[in-house]
Amino acid sequence: MIVIGIDPHKSTHTATAVDSATNRDLGSLRIRASFDDYAQLMTWSKQWPDRIWAVENASGLGHHLTQWLIGRGEAAVDIPSTATARVRELSRGGRRKNDRIDAAAAACVAFSQGDFRPVAPEGHTDVLRILDERRIDLVKQNGRLVNQLHALLRELLPGGIERDFGTEDAATQLRKLRPESAADSMRVKIGLEVVGDLRRLRFQIDDITDRVKAELDACGTTLPTIQGVGTVTACRILARTGNPMRFPNEAAYANYTGTAPVEVASADKQRHRLSRSGDRALNSAIHIVAVTQARTPSSPGYEYHRRKLDEGKTSREAMRCLKRQIAKRLWRTMRADTEDRLRQPVAA
Repeated sequence: MIVIGIDPHKSTHTATAVDSATNRDLGSLRIRASFDDYAQLMTWSKQWPDRIWAVENASGLGHHLTQWLIGRGEAAVDIPSTATARVRELSRGGRRKNDRIDAAAAACVAFSQGDFRPVAPEGHTDVLRILDERRIDLVKQNGRLVNQLHALLRELLPGGIERDFGTEDAATQLRKLRPESAADSMRVKIGLEVVGDLRRLRFQIDDITDRVKAELDACGTTLPTIQGVGTVTACRILARTGNPMRFPNEAAYANYTGTAPVEVASADKQRHRLSRSGDRALNSAIHIVAVTQARTPSSPGYEYHRRKLDEGKTSREAMRCLKRQIAKRLWRTMRADTEDRLRQPVAA
């Protein structure tokens, strides 16, 4: 087996072929990030029919090349940059570092340490991730525009306007004003422009939400059946989780989400501390589900949360326990959905 390590950069990629049996460097090639050079790289690699590609940071700078290779039937794995750093640290060479060494380190990690993740073609979770990121950007922009409009109205009206206002209310207030100075006239003009921007932005947010719903229906997820998991939350959980089959068990998923407590034990003393690691956006989505269930008497998490409080746990400790249980259920649900989808016959 020949492992071709890739050290990707924005404008160039460096490939190094390593024999997994002898750990011998068989050669290296540096290409530009272009389709013509991709083809050159493929031609160069065909001298080793039994090959696999090990791409450092395949979800970042190596994303485009990795997906291009997979689209042509090549097998590729993702190598974390921290793993290649460990290889350089343990190898001879006085911690030297260049693109060829980094590419060789990625190849060595793939066959010696096993610290890699197989890369699959992009699917529905990648679509949901794109939609979720777009919606987050739009919501943030909406907040900035609302704050800008509040500031303008505060300078135009005594006391400004109520915090929860509609764009129609703001537009009506602005049109009623009779500016007394050139500055106020400009504030009214800019305010009306901001109102127009808000209307367009909220239409875009609604459109993105509709597209999220359509994508959730298309992928057949049952996450929305869990109480507290709405359309946006389900989208974020699926997008941030990716393929649930990559987690060997629910404990691994809980560790990935940051809902697994950190054990701190010494002799007869044993404590568990709050984990600050894991995917914080995913942890936040699980927290929303936990808060919803803890406040809803008809939800499955309500009785569990109350029971933990009766055991003497604080409100925060009980919420952490509930988040761990919710993470377990989310993983099981996503795994079951994936298994059902894999069992479905492929359309001809």
